[in-house]
Amino acid sequence: MTNPQAPADHGYLSHRQILVVLAGLLAGVFLAALDMSIVGTALPRIVSDLGGLNHLSWVVTAYLLTSTASTPLWGKISDLYGRRPMFQTAITVFVAGSVLSALAESMPMLIGGRAIQGIGAGGLMALALSIVGDVIPPRERGRYQGYFGAVFGFSSVSGPLVGGWFTDGPGWEWIFWINVPIGIAALVATTIALRDMPKVRREHKIDYLGAAVIVASVTAILLYTAWAGNEYGWTDPYSLALLAGGVLLAGLFVWVESRAEEPIIPLRLFRNRVFSPTVAFTALLGVAMFGGIIFLPVYFQVVQGMTPTESGLALVPMMAGILLTSIGSGRLMTRTGHYKVFPIVGAAVVTVAYLLLRTLGADTPYWRVGLFIFVLGAGLGFTMQTVVTAVQNAVERRDMGAATSSVTFFRTMGGAFGTAIFGAVLTSRLGHYLAEAGGALPSGSGEAGIANNVQAIQALPPQMHDAVVTAWVNAVQDVFLVAIPFTTIALVLAFLIPELELKQADKPATEQVLAD
Repeated sequence: MTNPQAPADHGYLSHRQILVVLAGLLAGVFLAALDMSIVGTALPRIVSDLGGLNHLSWVVTAYLLTSTASTPLWGKISDLYGRRPMFQTAITVFVAGSVLSALAESMPMLIGGRAIQGIGAGGLMALALSIVGDVIPPRERGRYQGYFGAVFGFSSVSGPLVGGWFTDGPGWEWIFWINVPIGIAALVATTIALRDMPKVRREHKIDYLGAAVIVASVTAILLYTAWAGNEYGWTDPYSLALLAGGVLLAGLFVWVESRAEEPIIPLRLFRNRVFSPTVAFTALLGVAMFGGIIFLPVYFQVVQGMTPTESGLALVPMMAGILLTSIGSGRLMTRTGHYKVFPIVGAAVVTVAYLLLRTLGADTPYWRVGLFIFVLGAGLGFTMQTVVTAVQNAVERRDMGAATSSVTFFRTMGGAFGTAIFGAVLTSRLGHYLAEAGGALPSGSGEAGIANNVQAIQALPPQMHDAVVTAWVNAVQDVFLVAIPFTTIALVLAFLIPELELKQADKPATEQVLAD
């Protein structure tokens, strides 16, 4: 008699097993995505307690840097050694980094903890989706992967709210302590559920040179985006040297991968007619997504006068839009077997959302802002996980981990560049508009003294306050305007993504699958 709990011959799990696996995987994705945004509202308090104002940006940069650089490594290593041990390792590394961050007594110690967290987060994001690709047939993945898009959107949007609540309540340390019980629960759930997952035995050789080169390339480029326009300037020789080094190393990486026996990112993936336009689309939507999520709280706090906690609550409509369309599109994809329409609709809706956000003013009522950000969330929800399913459906199963982690990698890189680009636009245009309003500002108060201090803005006399808020509104409008070309190009790329039939099952071709 057949055991309903046993995996089928092709290695996929039963529905009941999948639900148990999802609980652990979703917890891991929630941890990784939440910690991208949760520290923002706590940074002023952290600086007050630990000092080190000149190292403040590294609390965010260290996490982003290590998570982005490590993502393709986790995917490839899991292709060689298996998903379960690598996912468990990623959870352990993330929890260890969280404990170190919570115990930090200095800014360098906190930055080190955040860097370790980032290494684990890179594995959590990439491997969770790779495991879904291993245990669920392509036709059924949309039904489940929609939940990942929903959790990613929920955690990204709720990060500022949760961070503000912990900072105002038990203390900023609990931003990191809360990861420990969630991480342990995810570890227990996946350990139990994935024990029936088939092991994959392959002849393998780790591409250490390729790993070193891609980490160096990503590090140089992300450091350029983190420092340029902030510490050294976009055209400063040091900044340009970092950028040039990153680009040269990227070229070297391509050369190394073309000769490696087991490349970190197999170049054959880029010859896949689904993979190439999809990762380009993902990178461009990453630019737009992170730009909206990061700078909307700024608008709420500076222009609408909200507290950090209130600005987090104000993003609830965006979260609702992501939940609705991410889950809905996943179910429709499973029912119809078609995925191409969702990236097209998503990119179009995101473009419309930024056109609407471009009209925000100092006196725009919240109900209208809430409607606009709901539209933005709905557009993002259509695109988050449908593209992952499209890529997984188009590649060989031996490349599942590398292909899935590549989608995550390019989305994160897009987000990093988007944050840098939009931040530079905001700083530049804000300076311009403040200079125009110079006569209304206090004598001797430069833009740096006013623009970056919400409490100082709120304490200004009415005429000065109105001048600064108007400058902020105009600058934020320009940020949303700059996002539109990225979403428009993404819309064009969405039409170029071929639609292949979603397979009911895809058996491993070149590896030997063994039962536990």
